[in-house]
Amino acid sequence: MKVKSPSWKIRNALPTDVPAVHALIVELAIYERAEDEVVTTAESLLADGFGPEPVYELIVGECEGQIVGMALWYVKYSTWKGTCGFLEDLVVAESHRGSGMGKALFELVASTCADRGYLRMEWLVLDWNKPALGFYESLGAELDPEWINGKLTGSVLSSYASA
Repeated sequence: MKVKSPSWKIRNALPTDVPAVHALIVELAIYERAEDEVVTTAESLLADGFGPEPVYELIVGECEGQIVGMALWYVKYSTWKGTCGFLEDLVVAESHRGSGMGKALFELVASTCADRGYLRMEWLVLDWNKPALGFYESLGAELDPEWINGKLTGSVLSSYASA
């Protein structure tokens, strides 16, 4: 599916878009003060999203032949709601923020989830990211302060590996 404005369009990503998508991921990590945490490479993104068993879906925003926005999401399962969509990252290059591209990317993921009959779409947003919080609230999102996100990473996760 394609969504267009006079200056940009939204489309399904192609394998050739992956290097630009990776650059957007790094841009987001810098903004979120976590550049050192990005270990995903363009090669792993390509294999994981465009290989024989893709684990994510990807749409991009393109302006004048350049990828300047992206939404990476995947299917998850809720024991309460069943199949749901999880928006891992929504990124629009700083130079194109405010153009409506972020809203179009978000709405395309949401409409895909709704069209597939999913009962929920989820994502995470940092509590200090006021522009993102305002953006999601403007779209009618419920931002739930009750749930705390847990994770295992690095050596702690590795310690669970079978010997």
